[in-house]
Amino acid sequence: MTPQAGGPDRGRRETVEERADRLWNELLQELRVAQTGVQILFGFLLTVVFQQRFTTLSGTDRDIYTVTVMLGAAAVGALIGPVSFHRLLTGRRLKSQMVIWASRLTIVGLVLLLCTMASALMLILRLAVADTLASWLVGVMVAWFVLCWGVLPVYARHASRSDSVRGDYGGPRDRRSQG
Repeated sequence: MTPQAGGPDRGRRETVEERADRLWNELLQELRVAQTGVQILFGFLLTVVFQQRFTTLSGTDRDIYTVTVMLGAAAVGALIGPVSFHRLLTGRRLKSQMVIWASRLTIVGLVLLLCTMASALMLILRLAVADTLASWLVGVMVAWFVLCWGVLPVYARHASRSDSVRGDYGGPRDRRSQG
């Protein structure tokens, strides 16, 4: 077994194929969470148009609803896209490339999910509170999503690079290395 030289997981002894398999399995676990959430949200969005109150929505609220449904559909497409990659590329020795493209689709799907959530919140909050307050509340939630889904992972990634240089991984210390 040949270790992958210079990769981000320098401590692992895995072949390129083993690394692709591991990354693919990790991506599938992530997608299961995201797909479930976006599909439930999209399902609820599809039912809104059939509610009696829908006919009383303003033109602006109908426009927001339309944008929200389209964003939700796009998010579903992007987050289910890796399934198509897997099905169409399996057995062609392209798993490393498949992982890269599926990862990119997942990022796009998460951005579209963020936009769907913001748009859905705007629609709901415009009906519940004043438009100005709704805008502020949506802005706060978008900032929260960006923090949770983007800023903290990027910070952790950056911090891990600094820690790996020092050999400090922030976890429990190895008993063998304690004096």
